Amino acid sequence: MPEPRKPFDRERALSVMASAFRTMVPLNAALDLEAIDCDFGVSVMRLPWRADLVGNPVRGVLHGGAITALVDACSGASVFFALPKPVPIATLDLRIDYLKPATPHKAVTARAECYRVGRNVAFTRAIAYHDDPSDPIASSAGTFMIATKGDSVMRKAGS
Repeated sequence: MPEPRKPFDRERALSVMASAFRTMVPLNAALDLEAIDCDFGVSVMRLPWRADLVGNPVRGVLHGGAITALVDACSGASVFFALPKPVPIATLDLRIDYLKPATPHKAVTARAECYRVGRNVAFTRAIAYHDDPSDPIASSAGTFMIATKGDSVMRKAGS
């Protein structure tokens, strides 16, 4: 019989997401990804608008690659928040459908949910949007390998 799940500690999870995700993945720090919210199996992050992250200077819209990195990081965080204990993970597959262009000069928010955790693979879905999650810029489906080799996020965060 599996051991009972401990209550989700939102403040601690946000703290780990804010520090460890930036330390463990330098791209997250370079993009200035912000941890906004989380819950069991759910993560919300924001990618601030910056001129150096724009794909086409004439349009002023964040580059699709930066938005993909946001969705990947947010999806990975949702997997961590669904696991009974933190272990290294790796993205196996991330499919993103871009539904419309981002708005020029606006930050993008992503919300990801880990909806299934198997023995070796976790499954996520996510959306990227500006102000209204019901009006997404992009949607994604992802799969993540669980317990890959590497340092634990919690150990890196000093826990």
